[in-house]
Order: sequence, then structure tokens, then C-alpha cells
Amino acid sequence: MESLSQMRSSGAARPEIVQMPDWLRRPIGRASELSTVQKIIKQRQIHTICEEGRCPNRSECYANKTASFLLMGPTCTRSCAFCQVDKGHAPMPLDPEEPQKVAESIKLLGLKYVVLTSVARDDLPDQGAGWFVATMTAIRSVSPDTQIELLTPDFWGGPNSVENQRQRLAMVVDARPACFNHNVETVERLQDPVRRGAKYRRSLEVLRYVKELDASIPTKSGLMLGHGETEDELVQAMKDLRAVGCDRITLGQYMRPSLAHLPVQRYWTPDEFDHLGTIARDLGFSQVRSGPLVRSSYHAGEE
Repeated sequence: MESLSQMRSSGAARPEIVQMPDWLRRPIGRASELSTVQKIIKQRQIHTICEEGRCPNRSECYANKTASFLLMGPTCTRSCAFCQVDKGHAPMPLDPEEPQKVAESIKLLGLKYVVLTSVARDDLPDQGAGWFVATMTAIRSVSPDTQIELLTPDFWGGPNSVENQRQRLAMVVDARPACFNHNVETVERLQDPVRRGAKYRRSLEVLRYVKELDASIPTKSGLMLGHGETEDELVQAMKDLRAVGCDRITLGQYMRPSLAHLPVQRYWTPDEFDHLGTIARDLGFSQVRSGPLVRSSYHAGEE
């Protein structure tokens, strides 16, 4: 077997040696806060990104009457190298009752603020844009006071992709979400290895076009740290987001879901996240969530 020094000299891939620090270890939370939500979503055969992505904050969010629902099934048609969500095989057909099931769950749980996200569904004619609208309509019919944030894919694909993408975005914006979120995920240099099937400039264009359609809707994006980015690259990404009118940002630590996913190159410290949060606020973001355990929907409903 090759030694580590031999692997380094030969250019072979090195094993991951970065150990998870103590600040990323947190208790799972009270069982009652988890079991109530888990029971309802399992009974209705729906999905939340809180569970599918094993979010470390899910019990806190459930206790605060917020949750993030994963629409259109648990299987993604893309293969991003960081993501926990199921992929690599054909997704199931849409459940025609899903919008109503999600709406009923929100009403039963008394949720005040919800995030609707989805897997990428490149197999659908509208990439799933209409499904977001249908689910929003169903929620408002039974829980009109619940605010709805969207965390969408880029809706890119098919012939006349730019024109079709804009039509899909217009459909979603016309439904008036409380916030429109689309993540760039990482810095421009690292897009190809991290976000297979997505493009940095395309994601910026999504956020720019949403603002062009309706400037009153807050826009939001997120970055995962730990893929090998530098502080200068992160600051440039934040500047790029501000240049397209992005109002809100989340900065969190990437944690490797399994050995099949990209390894962590670096764990950024809480102090470094505080520093980056200060930079984000200085750049003009109106809402900043920056911390090792921050995820896209963390405290989404708070100012």
C-alpha cells in the first residue's frame, strides 16, 4: 500500500484528514419537536429538505413554527457533488395530491412561515415552476396567513432555454412569494466540481431577472464554505450578488454527507463567519445569516 508521502509525490488523491471541529457538533433537539413533524409528513408521504438533507437545525426550526418542504419527490435529475438528496436514477411521477398534502400539513402544524424548495426536475416541461405555484395556491386556500418563501432551481432547460426560463420565473414571481431564494452555493472558480449542471452566471441572472420582474420581492442566495474557496473569492461572490440586487444572504459550513460526496477542504471558524457576516452587512445585504450551522432556510422568517 502506498504511503501518504508516496501518494503526495505521485499526485494521487489524498484521503481527507480534516477533522470536524467541536463547534459543528450539536444535540439533535427534543424528540417531541421532531416526531410531531416527522409523523405528519410520513403519513402524507411528502418530503422536507429538513429531513432529506439531515439539517442540524431542524428541531429548532420546528419549534419556531417554520419548516422547508421538498416538492416533486426526493430524487433530483442533477448530480451536484455536495448534495445529500437522492440522485442518479429516474425520478417518480409527480403526486397530483402533493400540493394539498403540503397545505394540510402546514395547517395542522400551525406553521407561520414555510420555505418551498424542490429537487431539480429537468424531466418536466416547465422544470417544475407550475408546481411551485400550485402548491402556493393550495397553502393559501387553507392557511392564508402563512408566509411562503421559495428556494428554487434555475428552471433552465429545453429548446429556447433563455426565453423559457424567463417565462417560468415570471410564473413564479406572479404568485408573489414572501422571498425568492436561489443559491449560487459556491464561488465562481469552484462551480464545475461542486454544482454539476448549474452555472454561476446563470444563477446570478435568475436573481437579476426576478428583481427586474418585481423589485418589491426580496431576493436571497447562499454560499457553502469549505470547498477550498478563499476569503477574497467569497467577497467577490457577495459583490456579484449585490450587483444583481440580491437582498439577503446565508453563509454556512459544508459538511460532507458521505464518502461518496466531495471532501471538506477547510472548516471555517465561528469568528471567521462573524467576520464574513460583517462584510456582507457592509456590502448592503438587508438580512445576513452567517455561521457554521447556517443553512438556506435558517431563521428565514425573521428580520
